[in-house]
Amino acid sequence: MAPMGIRLSPLGVAVFCLLGLGVLYHLYSGFLAGRFSLFGLGGELGGGAAGPAAVADAGTVDLREMLAVSVLAAVRGGDEVRRVRESNVLHEKSKGKTREGAEDKMTSGDVLSNRKMFYLLKTAFPSVQINTEEHVDANDKEVILWDHKIPEDILKEITTPKEVPAESVTVWIDPLDATQEYTEDLRKYVTTMVCVAVNGKPVLGVIHKPFSEYTAWAMVDGGSNVKARSSYSEKTPKIIVSRSHSGMVKQVALQTFGNQTAIIPAGGAGYKVLALLDVPDKTQEKADLYIHVTYIKKWDICAGNAILKALGGHMTTLSGEEISYTGSDGIEGGLLASIKMNHQALVRKLPDLEKTGHK
Repeated sequence: MAPMGIRLSPLGVAVFCLLGLGVLYHLYSGFLAGRFSLFGLGGELGGGAAGPAAVADAGTVDLREMLAVSVLAAVRGGDEVRRVRESNVLHEKSKGKTREGAEDKMTSGDVLSNRKMFYLLKTAFPSVQINTEEHVDANDKEVILWDHKIPEDILKEITTPKEVPAESVTVWIDPLDATQEYTEDLRKYVTTMVCVAVNGKPVLGVIHKPFSEYTAWAMVDGGSNVKARSSYSEKTPKIIVSRSHSGMVKQVALQTFGNQTAIIPAGGAGYKVLALLDVPDKTQEKADLYIHVTYIKKWDICAGNAILKALGGHMTTLSGEEISYTGSDGIEGGLLASIKMNHQALVRKLPDLEKTGHK
C-alpha cells in the first residue's frame, strides 16, 4: 500500500513511466544530434543551411562568384546611368569643390546606379567591406537578389572556385565614372566600375561602358575577357591624361619623350585604362601610357589596376610604389599605368612629374 493510504493505479504507473522514457529519449537524441553535427553527420538545419559547413562558408567568399556579381552590378548600374541620361533629367548637384577647384558633381545617374550596385553586392556578400563613391542611406534596406548563375564566359576562363577569407576582402564601387563628362553629354567617357581587393591587392576588376554596352573584366591569376594590344610605342608614346590638366602633363612629357609625343585629353579613369587595351569599341581611343598627376580616389582606379595586373601590366604611383586598396579612399602620389613596357624604366624617366602635380 502506498503512503497516506494512496493506491497507485497500474495504468497510471504505466503512463508515468512512458512519459519519463519520452523525456529521456528527447534529451538523449538532442545530445546525439549535437555530437553528430560536430562531425558533419547531421542533416540540414532549418532554411536549408548545413550546420558546420554553413559556419565555415560564412567566413569565406568565392572570387569567381564575386566576379559574376560584380559584372552584373556594373551592368545594372549602367542601365540606370543610361536611363537617366536619355531622360535628360539629371538633377545635377554639386558636392563641393575638388582639390583642383573644379565642381565635384553628382546626378541622379550617380545615385540610382550606386543604389543598384551597392545593394546587389551587399545582399550577395553581406560579410565583406564595400566602399563606394556615393552616400548610402542607412535607412534604405533594399534587397536586390542574385540568381547565383555564373556567366558562361567566366566559367570558361575560371574553371574552379577561388575562396578567400571574407574579412580580407574590400570592394570598391564607382557607380558613375566621368560625371563631369556625363553632364556635358560626352557619353563615350562614362563607365561604371567594380573592384575587389584581397588584403589590399586588386584581384578582380570590372569596367562597363553603359552607352556602348561593352564590359571588360579580369581576375588576377584567373582569366579575362579582354587582352593587351599587340604593340605599344615606348619611345614616342601616346599618353592619355585628364582633360582638366592635360597642359601640365604635356609640358613634362615633351621634355621626356620628345616632340613626337601625343597627348590625348580624356575623361574618366576607366576610359583611360581601356585606352591601353585591345577594346572592340569604335568610340574608344588608343594610348600607350596613362599618366595622372594629382590626387585621385581609389574607386576611380582599383578596377583598372586589377585588369592591368591580370594582363601583366602595371599601375603605380609616379614614384613606382604599388597602391594599397585599404585604409584611406585616395592616393596623393599621382599615377602611371602601362602594359608590355618596362614600367620601372618609365618611372625613372618621369622623376619631376609628381612634383609638378603638387604645385
